[in-house]
Amino acid sequence: MFSSARAPRPATLVVAAAAIAAAFGLTGCSVDASKVTPESKTFAYAGRSLNVTTHEVATKVVAADRRDIKVTRWFDSAAGTAHLTWDLKGNTLDIDAGCSGLALCDAKFRVEVPKGIAVSKDGRQALSGKR
Repeated sequence: MFSSARAPRPATLVVAAAAIAAAFGLTGCSVDASKVTPESKTFAYAGRSLNVTTHEVATKVVAADRRDIKVTRWFDSAAGTAHLTWDLKGNTLDIDAGCSGLALCDAKFRVEVPKGIAVSKDGRQALSGKR
């Protein structure tokens, strides 16, 4: 009724598993954004409120003595195709950093905004805009 013989595994599955193991073995499986040199970009801004979309990347928003918006990004990757975004369109700052494919990466952001600006981050209030 039941056969004790196992179905053979496809060779492509075995080759794919070996490729994944080799890729992670070569990268050391270790990426840490906090250990890389950060990049920064500034945006002129005269608005009173700002929406920050982070795509679930670790992001800290702080009020600072400045007239523009400064975004600092830490990004480290060892595998995969990187996709990096930091754009200001209207009153929305869109930031993202990640990898796709056989991916191994880490990212974080710090967003400095002028004091007094109301900021929402991913739809939730991050700074009230009060001085």
